[in-house]
Amino acid sequence: MPASEPQVATEGVNVMTGDPRKAIVTLSLPMIVAMLLMSAYNLIDAVWVAGLGGDAIAAIGFVTPIFMILMGLSNGLGAGATSAISRRIGAGDKKGADNAAMHSIVITVVVSILLSVFIVPFLEPLLEASGAGATTALATEYGQIVFGGTFFMLFSGIGYGILRAEGDVKRTMYAMGLSAVVNAVLDPVLIYGAGMGIAGAAWATVISMVLVCAVLGYWLFVRHDTYLSFSRRSFRPDRRVAADILGVGLPASAEMFLTSVSVVIINGILVAVSGTDAVAVYTSGWRVVMLAFVPFMGIGTALVTVAGAAYGAKRFDKMAIAHTYAMKLGLAVGALMSVLTFVFAPAISTIFTYSAESAYLAPAITDFLRVMCVFFIAVPLGIMSTSVFQAVGKGVTSFVLTMIRQIVLLAFFAYLLAVPLGWGEAGVWWGIVIGQIGGGVVTFLCARLYIRGLLRRALPARPVAV
Repeated sequence: MPASEPQVATEGVNVMTGDPRKAIVTLSLPMIVAMLLMSAYNLIDAVWVAGLGGDAIAAIGFVTPIFMILMGLSNGLGAGATSAISRRIGAGDKKGADNAAMHSIVITVVVSILLSVFIVPFLEPLLEASGAGATTALATEYGQIVFGGTFFMLFSGIGYGILRAEGDVKRTMYAMGLSAVVNAVLDPVLIYGAGMGIAGAAWATVISMVLVCAVLGYWLFVRHDTYLSFSRRSFRPDRRVAADILGVGLPASAEMFLTSVSVVIINGILVAVSGTDAVAVYTSGWRVVMLAFVPFMGIGTALVTVAGAAYGAKRFDKMAIAHTYAMKLGLAVGALMSVLTFVFAPAISTIFTYSAESAYLAPAITDFLRVMCVFFIAVPLGIMSTSVFQAVGKGVTSFVLTMIRQIVLLAFFAYLLAVPLGWGEAGVWWGIVIGQIGGGVVTFLCARLYIRGLLRRALPARPVAV
């Protein structure tokens, strides 16, 4: 049998199709480490660019929304690939899994070409329209380099998704870690050592992505030690397969956009009830909250793989176990982070208020973080439950539930408590918490009802209960 078509299940496949509890832990830990490294890389990147002055920071700020949309698309397509492939692996359909993996790569090539054609040539007028003003030239210089590497940005997300789909999260961790380290090293070398300024920051980002894609390409197309096979023979064009991948990938990408929308809504309410200082408190404190999201996202990513494989195998009992265990693990992590944040909130606030000009914000940031302690406990309800719907290919359902949680309920309660009830800034904080709890409960109940329905239909063949 050719080495390029391994039929024996790899260690990763055995893990993801085995005990759901062990699989969640085994697959989530490397993803958490990798995501923490990427978060650290973003922070280091901002520190180095800050040395170029306010215009450079502002220029990158105007490019960031477009960059985040593309990163969201990269992660979303990766989630679509993970869902489609893992379900086929769980069903024992290796040829179908190979074909889904090849479709993911073809989709990446097509989408990256289209985006490059539409973004790079028209970036300058787009930035001018967004209000870049005097920083337009710097923002265009930075953006044209970064977006010239759109293919590498998207391919890395698909590569990570493919590896996750067959349970190979260790190599995913290595690749993401490599990207973070290379970018962090190249930033000062190119920005200051080579005197390239803001262009150096852009090239550091692109070079790190190219290097990671080269490593991913070697693992997938040259080394041939993955469970999946990549060749022309593995690819059989099928609109249904493409629709399956995009049916999860596009809604998952749009979920990233919802986060940005919720920030805009909260900022608007804060300015109306308490002024720009409240926005500064929220912006600073929310960075800590987003960092605390990493463990939840790691567990949720692992759940997509495990639940997808169980769904493909029609082992709905394993889906129920995986969802329940991921919830318990997430709640335990949330409780721990809540305690740590409450205790160390004053120390954390000093990170953002070390200058004399910002010191007066420290008490408000401390108060914000202590309110968010309740928020952390509620987060797993939403993330773990939407992961179930992504795992089974119901990306639109995941998107709608996320919109209810992050936009509808959050905005409603933040406005209700802050304005009609007159709680002001504190009302916005508690509105975020109540909206998250309410949306999380709704999402959790939808996931449990869906799994219960699957179990009920499978009852004659496999009598199990939630």
